[in-house]
Amino acid sequence: MKALGPGFLISVGYMDPGNWGTNLAAGAGFGYQLLWVILVSNIVAIFLQIASSKLGIATGKDLAQLVREQFPRPIVNCFAATSVIAIMATDLAEIVGGALGFQILFGIPLVLGAILTGIIVMGLLGLSRWGFRKIEYIIIGFVSIIGLAYVYETALLHPDWGGVGFHVIVPQLSTGSVLVAVGILGATVMPHNVFLHSYLSHQRLSGPEASLAERRKVLQLSKIDTIAALNVAFFVNAAMLVVAGAVFYHHVNADNLDLQTAYVTLIPVLGVFAGIAFGVGLLASGLSSSMTGTLAGQVVLQGFLNKPVAVWIWRIITLIPALVVTAMGVSSVQILVISQVVLSLQLPFTIVAVIVLSCRRDLLGEFTNPRYLTTIHILLALMVTALNVWLIFSYLPL
Repeated sequence: MKALGPGFLISVGYMDPGNWGTNLAAGAGFGYQLLWVILVSNIVAIFLQIASSKLGIATGKDLAQLVREQFPRPIVNCFAATSVIAIMATDLAEIVGGALGFQILFGIPLVLGAILTGIIVMGLLGLSRWGFRKIEYIIIGFVSIIGLAYVYETALLHPDWGGVGFHVIVPQLSTGSVLVAVGILGATVMPHNVFLHSYLSHQRLSGPEASLAERRKVLQLSKIDTIAALNVAFFVNAAMLVVAGAVFYHHVNADNLDLQTAYVTLIPVLGVFAGIAFGVGLLASGLSSSMTGTLAGQVVLQGFLNKPVAVWIWRIITLIPALVVTAMGVSSVQILVISQVVLSLQLPFTIVAVIVLSCRRDLLGEFTNPRYLTTIHILLALMVTALNVWLIFSYLPL
């Protein structure tokens, strides 16, 4: 059972503060209309995370290492730069989310909360010296807290379940909702999770000389682990949007809504304990996702630089922008949504790299993707790219 666990580390990135921001914006602005985007994003995520995991298990190397070794230098440099920017955007959202959690629960100023988030995350990551399983247990605990918070809030509501079911399976998208829809995609399918999963999966092998039978078994368990964990993330994300749609849609101005305002607005509608649950869940989300974001940043730097990188270096690199942004007083939802759009714009590069490498029989041997699976991956890449092109033409002056 040691192969189980990476999926739940990855899943916390699918419930990070970026998801809170995009789901809040989607529910407050468009009701349940964008629930189908969460479902589609989850399906894309499952395919992509399994492909990433397979790369690690088959080759014994992570995605950053494989890109550095298998692609021309100009492509590697471009890939490294965009990946680092995307992961910095991830960490920005996660640190801000943790700071907001401290502010909501304890009244701590955002800048101090961001520093506190960074310190606590480094302390929790330090437990890995006594075994990485301890980090997994902590992450699973945080995931449970986030899930329970939204189970509690959903139980207090009486949403239109027929409308919820309709919007889960019937796609609807307008020009006004495209930015938030692409933000949901960026918040759900995240490049840093793809890099991290390829690293975590091959750590489950007994060693570089692991047998073919062992690799097959670890891959099978990894698929089960990934599907189970990401389906938990889907239901939590859907619950976030349902709560936001039921409480805020047609009742508040979505353009002026941020996470602090959402907390204040929840209390008179659902009660004090619902507000506390919101704050506790957000804090758990910020701390846990910042842990996995820090690990992913370290993995990417090590892979592209081909040398060890201390985890505290990446923590400092990403903490500085978060401190600057929080000190400027920028709207939390605006920060979170735009940061997730940055991730979505980088995502096609990551998907193409995974597709190309997964077709290399000289690298993967019998784990090489069959044609039908490659076709599915290509279609998903085209869909993600099309959404990003729509975003660019809709919101950038051309």
